[in-house]
Amino acid sequence: MPYEVQGVVAAGKGEPVSVRTVIVPDPGPGEAVVNVQACGVCHTDLHYRDGGINDEFPFLLGHEAAGVVEAVGPGVTGVAPGDYVILNWRAVCGNCRACLRGRPWYCFNTHNAAQKMTLEDGTPLSPALGIGAFASKTLVAAGQCTKVDPDARPAVAGLLGCGVMAGLGAALNTGNVTRGDSVAVIGCGGVGDAAILGASLAGAAKIIAVDIDDRKLDLAGGFGATHTVNSRTTDPVEAIRELTGGHGADVVIEAVGRPETYKQAFYARDLAGTVVLVGVPTPEMTLELPLLDVFGRGGSLKSSWYGDCLPSRDFPMLIDLYLQGRLNLDGFVSETIELDQVEEAFGKMHRGEVLRSVVVL
Repeated sequence: MPYEVQGVVAAGKGEPVSVRTVIVPDPGPGEAVVNVQACGVCHTDLHYRDGGINDEFPFLLGHEAAGVVEAVGPGVTGVAPGDYVILNWRAVCGNCRACLRGRPWYCFNTHNAAQKMTLEDGTPLSPALGIGAFASKTLVAAGQCTKVDPDARPAVAGLLGCGVMAGLGAALNTGNVTRGDSVAVIGCGGVGDAAILGASLAGAAKIIAVDIDDRKLDLAGGFGATHTVNSRTTDPVEAIRELTGGHGADVVIEAVGRPETYKQAFYARDLAGTVVLVGVPTPEMTLELPLLDVFGRGGSLKSSWYGDCLPSRDFPMLIDLYLQGRLNLDGFVSETIELDQVEEAFGKMHRGEVLRSVVVL
């Protein structure tokens, strides 16, 4: 029998979100219904509300979530009712060319639930990143559920579902940061701070945080930054070079997603160093670089998709590290809020007042 719950819906481009009644169907083949316990407020939700991703309104927002499986559909074997899970937006298929080559983190055929959640009048909802977790229950593909240790509190665990994983993975998986490396991170929001945390976990010797906001730079120190640079008043390329013996950083992670900051990352790396783009650009942005510089500086220019993570591998490991006291995930939770405070949380996020507001249900 379908479930009737309250959820945060973006009805039209740029319109304030509202709490509406949402109908969640029983899970079909390969699907699961999850009781959402907590869900972070991510910039991606704001992009959906503002029409920056697509125009498939109305959207059911929310995707950085943890909760308990309520029910599963036919054929589901990986999770069962009662399992404590983190939701992810890349349920791998196991059959595409990436999966068959042993690189499922690049899966080219990720999928979501086949059925649609709806409003009371039957209007189908587009769930943000195929999740839609600003609701007490949501319908997802069973492969979007990753079992983790239930001792991790939901407000923290759910953040691995998107932004924190993207940043950690940009350092650990895409950037391959290793012991003794010098690392610079440009942009110290939630994703950038997670990249700093990942570099620290990997044993980087020097971690340089770059931002235009001193408040964010202060927070970056709590995640492992050894040096900070305010790029509003200081040339970040020159500062990073000065801090690395005139050479540039071994790995530079760009967590803003703008051509200007990407160029800074490109020129702030050492010869044969690595640039990782994890900040998400908008469709109209273009980049121009001298091709001779691209050739002459060598190294690697990489894009990080979801931190190149494999949820079944990475989520349980990271939660274990958190429970051991080795991974400061608590530092990302700036406040906990109710469903009807999401619009207010968007404003705080836009003004840079929080790393993450987390809806607790």
